Amino acid sequence: MYSAIVFIVLPACLVLAALTDFLEMTIPNWISLLLIGAFVLIAPFSGLSLVEFGWHLAAALLVFLGCFALFALNVMGGGDAKLLTAAALWFGFNTSLFEFLVYTGYLGGLLTIVVMLLRANWDKLATVGVRLPQTLMVAKKIPYAIAIGGAGLLAYPSSPLVVAAIQKAL
Repeated sequence: MYSAIVFIVLPACLVLAALTDFLEMTIPNWISLLLIGAFVLIAPFSGLSLVEFGWHLAAALLVFLGCFALFALNVMGGGDAKLLTAAALWFGFNTSLFEFLVYTGYLGGLLTIVVMLLRANWDKLATVGVRLPQTLMVAKKIPYAIAIGGAGLLAYPSSPLVVAAIQKAL
């Protein structure tokens, strides 16, 4: 049961957040709450010591502070900040968190360029029959959960929770 939660919850939540952000330009709060709640439930079974659990909390707090600053500067949306913080909790304060954040930055930059190109060529795409969500084309925002989700899927296999779950399974 523990391994199933580790292998399914974070990836499923990230994919769902990316899809809803793409289609509706919003990330439901329950996704971030589910990530936090599931982590708190599985942490005692993961073999994390109290100190390691504290480092996971510290990682989430550090990411939250950075995201809050970006939100205050109107650079990042609130849903993106909550999702990034909740996902950081699953990574902990280690190299996998750094990978996650770097991947998020790179994929976010690529996503921004793609969305800007799509918006600039919307009329041409429509004449060819390409249909994209109206919210994506007219909003002034970027559905950054797509980048967060992709980055999470790329970095998660090296996270301590996944490594521990694989070792328990062997």
